[in-house]
Amino acid sequence: MAGGTKSAGLPRSRVKAPVEARQVVAEALGTGLLVATVVGSGVMGQVLAPGQVLLQLLCNAFATVAVLGVLIAVLGPVSGAHFNPAVTLVDTVAGNRTWAAAGAYIGAQLVGAGAGTVLAHAMFSQPLVQWTGQQRAGLGLLIGEVVATAGLVLVIKMLVGSGRGHLAAAFVPAWILAAYFFTSSTSFANPAVTVGRALTGSFAGIAPSSVLAFIAAQLVGAAIGVALATVLKPEDTA
Repeated sequence: MAGGTKSAGLPRSRVKAPVEARQVVAEALGTGLLVATVVGSGVMGQVLAPGQVLLQLLCNAFATVAVLGVLIAVLGPVSGAHFNPAVTLVDTVAGNRTWAAAGAYIGAQLVGAGAGTVLAHAMFSQPLVQWTGQQRAGLGLLIGEVVATAGLVLVIKMLVGSGRGHLAAAFVPAWILAAYFFTSSTSFANPAVTVGRALTGSFAGIAPSSVLAFIAAQLVGAAIGVALATVLKPEDTA
């Protein structure tokens, strides 16, 4: 991501309360707006700076991290602002929600991601669903996705575990912005966003054949992020 990524979220609590409809709506809405921003800013970058990849990436990155911070701040109190199946899985494995709730969250995120891509295309009067031949393959790119997702999960876990979850709206986008430029993959770091980006032929696109490997790398990264947070967590934190 991010461009991806990119995405991110904030686990709410350790109470396994039943999932509420408004939480599912918030996850779909947040993920949709995030993906619409990723894809739409990619299209806008191509319009404003044709052939200038650096300017296109800057347009894509700054629009994405700006909207991500807003979405976390606005929707965090409703759903925890995951917008990311990897974050939801981490939160569920930690015992913070039921698997049924996780399924509802992830379903909403995937639907939202697809809708976000369609919305972005509609705004620019483009075909609503597109395919790209932009292969994002190779060991280096997959390592980049592992690093980007591990860092994202580590940031979230360390903030929440130290009682500073309210800072996620600033520090999660900061990580994604950095990872846009220091990882080889430009930091998708989000399975739902990856699926959404497979439906666009724009600058932000990814070939469908590259999606499964990217998602696998993201899940590996999420597991590494959890392991690092477990090792680094101060003994006096909950």
